[in-house]
Amino acid sequence: MNDESSDVSSRSLMDRIVHAMGGEPRDRDELLELLRDAHARNIFDADTLQMVEGAFQVVEMRVRDIMVPRAQMVVLEDDATFEEMLPQIIKSGHSRFPVISEDKDNVVGVLLAKDLLRQANANNAQPFRLEDIIRPATITPETKRLNVLLKEFRAERNHMAIVMDEYGGVAGLVTIEDVLEEIVGEIDDEHDKDEDQHIRDNGEGKFTVRALTPIEEFNETLGTNFSDEEFDTIGGLLMQHIGHMPKNGETADINGCHFRIMVADSRRIHLLQVVLPN
Repeated sequence: MNDESSDVSSRSLMDRIVHAMGGEPRDRDELLELLRDAHARNIFDADTLQMVEGAFQVVEMRVRDIMVPRAQMVVLEDDATFEEMLPQIIKSGHSRFPVISEDKDNVVGVLLAKDLLRQANANNAQPFRLEDIIRPATITPETKRLNVLLKEFRAERNHMAIVMDEYGGVAGLVTIEDVLEEIVGEIDDEHDKDEDQHIRDNGEGKFTVRALTPIEEFNETLGTNFSDEEFDTIGGLLMQHIGHMPKNGETADINGCHFRIMVADSRRIHLLQVVLPN
C-alpha cells in the first residue's frame, strides 16, 4: 500500500464526510444536517446515522428520562431466605437486583444472580447469609446527563445504578443497557417482553414518548383523545400547536397534558416528556 492509499484509509469518517460535502459545520444542527445529507448520498448506512443521532441525544437526556420507575423495580428483601429469593430471580430473568431493608428507600446493596448461584453450589457448612454476597449499590441523581452516567459506568465497570430524587428517596434504577439503547436502539434478549417501546411509563403520570408515536397509539396508552385527522404522530400534532420548530426545553399544554421537548433538532422533534393532568 502506497503513502497516498494509507492516508486515505486512515481518514476519519467525519473527515471523509466534510471532504465530500465541501465545508465544515458551524454548530451541532449543521453537523446533523451534514450527516443526514451524507447518508442520503450513501456515504454511510442508516444504522450508522441512527447511532450518531443517538449519541447526540444522550447528551441532552437525563437519567430520569430513561430510568425504570421505583414502582416497576424488582427488588429483594435483605431478610429473605435463599428459597424465597430463587423463584423471584428466575421469574424476572434479571441479573442484578437491588436489596432493600424495610422499604424501597433503604437500598442496602445489589445482588448479582451469579453470586447467589455460586453460593448455592459452594460446599459451605455455614448458613446462607445474603449480606455476605451483596455488593455496594451505586447511587446517581435523576438529573445526571446520560453521557456523564455512561462514562462513569465504563470507568467503574458498573452496570446498574440506583436513582435518587432530590429528597433522597429512591426514584428508580438505570442500567448501562438502558443508556446504550438510546444510542443503538432496542437490545432485545430472551427475557424482554413484547411491549410498546414508543412510550415509557416513568410513574406518577409522567411519560417519555418518542415523537413518531402514532396518535392512535398515544391515545390508547395514555387514555387521551387527540384527533388524528390532520396528523399521524404526536410530534406532528405538537409542532402544529406550537407553530414553529421547537427547541429543546420548550413546553406546551394541550387538553390538560403538559408536553416538554426533550430532544429536537432543526428539522424534527425526537423525544418528548408528557405529564398527564391530575
